[in-house]
Amino acid sequence: MDQKDYQASIAVQADAKKAFNDVCHVSDWWAKNFTGASQKLNDVFTVRFGETFVTFRLTEAVPGKKVVWLVTDCNLHWLKDKKEWRGTSVVFEFSETAGETRIRMTHRGLVPGIECFPDCKKGWDGFIKESLPNLVNMGKGMPE
Repeated sequence: MDQKDYQASIAVQADAKKAFNDVCHVSDWWAKNFTGASQKLNDVFTVRFGETFVTFRLTEAVPGKKVVWLVTDCNLHWLKDKKEWRGTSVVFEFSETAGETRIRMTHRGLVPGIECFPDCKKGWDGFIKESLPNLVNMGKGMPE
């Protein structure tokens, strides 16, 4: 059986440029405790949830098309391997058709069988399938 990276796909009522910009405003849909920049190539940002933090570097940024965040450091305090996400990538791809945009998010390296997968899947599902579309469609996400 092939191990599959976590993936979620949503459709939003906006053009790809707006959807891309909203994804890049991380503190509006994912983490209120945000430092750094997340708009262009080589930007670095950190999100924090109590003892947990994750630091990313944008390794690809094509407005309206694709953005890739590489995890450069992390502390997932509840796991045995607190650095489990280091070296993984979060990829957002955007495709626009007739008044809506499909956003496909893949967390490369977050696969079934690793310790974080059940909790992290649940977390990503909430942020990607609920908070992000609320931000894009209604102007208000639900960051933690």
